[in-house]
Amino acid sequence: MADVNIRVNRNGPYLVTGKVTIEDHKGNQVIVEGDDVALCRCAESKNKPFCDGSHRDCDFKGEKAAVAEHNILQVEDNNS
Repeated sequence: MADVNIRVNRNGPYLVTGKVTIEDHKGNQVIVEGDDVALCRCAESKNKPFCDGSHRDCDFKGEKAAVAEHNILQVEDNNS
């Protein structure tokens, strides 16, 4: 398995480098183009689960921690 790195951008998205599979809350696979992706944490993106830069305009403060278990990162988004 190739290396996957996840960097938490302060008050911004999760920056994921490496080949990943992303699933929505129903288990449907989300298409990821390339090996680098920015995942929204502010819940304001118009292109969820991907970041579109909306965190810059909504005064997002990234204080919640991500939960990672068994090579699975669970990102909580209750602000649909």
